[in-house]
Amino acid sequence: MAAILEHPLVREDPGSSEVVRNVVQKGNPDLKPRLGMTTEMALMFVYYDTEMTDCDMLFMNPQQGKYISCSYDPNILRLARGGTVTSDNNIYILACESEESDRLFLFQYSHAENVWERVGVSSPTETLALATNGERFHYLLVGVDQVLYYLAIEWTLGNTYNLLRMAKYNRHTDQWQERSHLELNKRCCQMVALSCGPNLYFFPINLTEVYCYIPSQDSWCKRTPPRINTYICTAVAMGTEIFCTGRDRDVTQLMVYNTVSDSWYELSGWPNPEVLSPHLYVFPRLFVLENQLHVLLAASDMYDKPSGCLVYVYDRSADAWRDLEVTLGLPDEAGVGCCFERCVARIYLPYLKGAQNHITEVSS
Repeated sequence: MAAILEHPLVREDPGSSEVVRNVVQKGNPDLKPRLGMTTEMALMFVYYDTEMTDCDMLFMNPQQGKYISCSYDPNILRLARGGTVTSDNNIYILACESEESDRLFLFQYSHAENVWERVGVSSPTETLALATNGERFHYLLVGVDQVLYYLAIEWTLGNTYNLLRMAKYNRHTDQWQERSHLELNKRCCQMVALSCGPNLYFFPINLTEVYCYIPSQDSWCKRTPPRINTYICTAVAMGTEIFCTGRDRDVTQLMVYNTVSDSWYELSGWPNPEVLSPHLYVFPRLFVLENQLHVLLAASDMYDKPSGCLVYVYDRSADAWRDLEVTLGLPDEAGVGCCFERCVARIYLPYLKGAQNHITEVSS
């Protein structure tokens, strides 16, 4: 399962494209709803074999008991390397051209047609001209407001340099434009990066450094890391705060970074999932749905066989997590993962009907 979940898996609405600006709206205020698109859904990937040759996408809202999976071009989903949802509710993924190629191309989800469509012909990997001889990379797609950024860690086996490279996508010209790079003080092979407000934040997985990118200035500034040594694998922004956690089975604390005060504090972690065998590996994924913090725990055994998943929601007033007792309705052999930096979008559910593999609705 570790190998599976380390895989980064995880047209406009017809008519008026004007954004509906509803000041008093439920759910995530960062997601500006289009006409008719009022249901927030978390986007996950469903895989049916350990090689990920067979993948679907799962749209889910556990609070409403809605779980819808749809099939798309398998070559797009299984080769996905990153994804995000922008503030104007556009959904994007970066996918490799083929299994033999490292060239990445952008795909956009068409809400009206329920398909993934290629966007332009330019590739961010070509813009940054990343060499591949003896080097390794970890890359992400991040949306800051309505702008897409491609991030890649570039380092050599000889550790002669360690850079965070970045390119910004210009939709009008279909060009990726290189932006300021960041020299890292310590060796970093994996990262978590996400937007919060107008800025982009970068965390090495060991949280020894924290950086903020300010798009209006095309510059990086160093921020305060937490005082404790910890590793993270997932993070999500809500308001002016960033929540992050690691991969321990029994997560007793959730790290929270306040972007305004440049400070850290801790919240209670979810309870040890006793319904899962202690021999299973548990992989968390944080997301914000309807302005509430959630975590999906995907479990597997030592042979990468999926062994179910749980979803918890956080009650901030009680500083406690509640098991939503989800019923996905997926086959037993199916696993769930995610490659999105931001994985929640507003969906017009009738567009999904007729293309889904299954719909599960549970009365709340």
